[in-house]
Amino acid sequence: MRATLRWAHSDLRTHRGEALFLVLATAGIVASLLLATALFGYATNPWQRVFTQARGAHVTLHTTVSADAGRLAALDGVESVAGPYPTASVALASRGGRASAELRGTLGQPEVGRPLIASGRWLDPAAPDGVVLESRLARALLTAPGDTLTVSGTARRLTVVGIADTAEPRYRPGERTGLVWALPSAVPAPGGQVIGLRLTDPGDTGYAVQRAVTELGAGAIGEVSTWQQARAEAQGDNRLLGQVLGLFGLGALVAAGFAVHGAIATRIRGHLRDISVLKAIGFTPGQVVRVFLIQHLLYALLGAVAAAVLTEALGSGVPGRLGDALAVWQGLPGHTVALFVVPVGAVLFIGATTGLAAWRAGRVPPVPVPRPAAPPAGRLTGVARRALGARVPPALVLGWHKAFTRRPRALGAVGRLALPLLLIVVALSAWTTIDRFHSDPERMGLPTALSVRADALLSDREARALLEDDPEVAAAYPGVEVAALVPGQTATIALRGLGTRREPYPFTLAEGRAARGTDEAVAGQGLLDLLHVRVGDWVRVTVGDQPQILHIVGRSIEPENAGRVISTSLDTLRANDPSLRPSLYQLRLERGADPGAVADRLAAAGRGHLDVHTVANPADGLSPLRAVVLGLIVVLALIGLIELLTAIGGTVREGERDLLALKAIGLSPRQITAVTITATAGTALAAVLLATALGLPLAHWLIDAQGRSSGIGAGIARVPSPALLLMLGTAAVLGAAALAAVPAARAARRRLADTLSSVA
Repeated sequence: MRATLRWAHSDLRTHRGEALFLVLATAGIVASLLLATALFGYATNPWQRVFTQARGAHVTLHTTVSADAGRLAALDGVESVAGPYPTASVALASRGGRASAELRGTLGQPEVGRPLIASGRWLDPAAPDGVVLESRLARALLTAPGDTLTVSGTARRLTVVGIADTAEPRYRPGERTGLVWALPSAVPAPGGQVIGLRLTDPGDTGYAVQRAVTELGAGAIGEVSTWQQARAEAQGDNRLLGQVLGLFGLGALVAAGFAVHGAIATRIRGHLRDISVLKAIGFTPGQVVRVFLIQHLLYALLGAVAAAVLTEALGSGVPGRLGDALAVWQGLPGHTVALFVVPVGAVLFIGATTGLAAWRAGRVPPVPVPRPAAPPAGRLTGVARRALGARVPPALVLGWHKAFTRRPRALGAVGRLALPLLLIVVALSAWTTIDRFHSDPERMGLPTALSVRADALLSDREARALLEDDPEVAAAYPGVEVAALVPGQTATIALRGLGTRREPYPFTLAEGRAARGTDEAVAGQGLLDLLHVRVGDWVRVTVGDQPQILHIVGRSIEPENAGRVISTSLDTLRANDPSLRPSLYQLRLERGADPGAVADRLAAAGRGHLDVHTVANPADGLSPLRAVVLGLIVVLALIGLIELLTAIGGTVREGERDLLALKAIGLSPRQITAVTITATAGTALAAVLLATALGLPLAHWLIDAQGRSSGIGAGIARVPSPALLLMLGTAAVLGAAALAAVPAARAARRRLADTLSSVA
């Protein structure tokens, strides 16, 4: 045991840099995997907790006032119901701004879909103007219990008495109205009603929706939302962040395993004589294997424990969503298990790759086998000889030849170094795609910057004149958005009519063409997946009692409503309903205009008749991803440094046998140093080219696959600019050359006796 510890201590002193980088890389990998686990838990558990405690409804239906929604309680599979409750659409204003809301009349707290009071209290008949706001709407309006809200267009005032969490889809500015609970007397002229169904089997949600629509009639249904949609919206970007961290964490773990395997294999080749001596003095093969295995397991264990301790102690103090996710995750039941399993799994994986490489050390014979002085693969190729004849500097020719003369070993080194570089290329592609949503939104499905809704007191002509009078508004596209039942009546989607044939809306198309003719439309990926159709098919959707048959001629990139959107021109919808008037306007601004400043001017000019919101950018919720990507790049760079140090050590050690020959043919120490530097730089260059060639299509595929799964659709992937890729490649090659310079110079100036001893 003492001899084993002395050997391990000697090896640590010799390879301190590699040991440090391995500890840091392991810590980064384990931290990213723990963050991914926390984000997955944060994405699902808060909503699931609210849904369970509130006994949330699996199906929520908005119907007309005349519909006898109470009959749905008798349907097979319905366990209990909430409502029906009268509803009215209102616009609320406060010091925090203005928001559209659904006023829902209820006397007592519902048994199904019960709001969970977060602050304040529930409704009291003694305060007829009291309301309870859902939490996200309250944050948007900057309100708290005791504040007063104004109903836009009236002199009516409402007092906030409570704020509650709900499992229903929550408020999203410009996309989904907020939820406000009030007494039935506060909804004197309801525009509809809502009923929630809790099912005995949540898996029968689609069938339950179909039965409810059949029972009430399609004309009575306004909108249908399900618990799956609410859960997907609640998970939002947190699940994507978790997927990114998990993917890169696992990729980095594999890269670290390969790097450790290569480092040990190279070290074994350089210490064959020492290992033989150990066996000759009594070391068993198992003891030799344990020397390497225990040593690297300790490095990995140190990094894993450090990551777990730091994540547990400092994680909740991280600002932003990552800190919130860690704080919630630390209170979940599976937190302790994950905190143990993830680091142990990473250490065991590194231990397995270490054991495979160390097993070769156990097979080294006790008697050293002399190495051939001139292996057949070491002869100069015809290309190398012609390059020397063409007066190419010998250091360059011999260095390139040295890097790739032993193909299996050279390919292994290039592959191990290319893997972290490939993951860096993918990470930079993700960064570039997020940046493109901000720098070039019109090419990412966001051609307009503001969404405006006008109340009934403004005519279409007055609203458009008010909007187009602003000097920074380039175009105002009138439109309407309604909920439509899909074929089979199992769900509702968003049917939009935007722009006119004279002024068509500039949809961002990823496939097909724009909708120009009568009954032509473009659809999002989410709708195509939901209906199992593709571009070129005809679809039939139902708005109230009126069917709308549309020909899908293109696929648009749709960041809203999970891509469950079918869009046509306002003229097409008016052909089916001539009385239709625009209910919203999408504004395209002049380049360089500030959407916030324009929104403030329009809201002031509208004198309470305009509800103006900036269009939600999906990249806004992914801002933590920038810090995540930067951290992953650092971890991957550390893994790359481990592999570079391994490659440099192997190149220098194998070059010792050629040192006498190189000096004999007249090469100076500086030229011999250049041979090693060229060999290392050549390996790095080959790895950069391989990583770029494989990383760009892989990044494109991964990002587009995520776009398809989220409903936005493929076509959003953007790769880094050639300049950025050139900088990455240059940094990798020059960094490799700089790292190789010092050990190569030392080896070139070794004494003759040391060189003879090494090749003996």
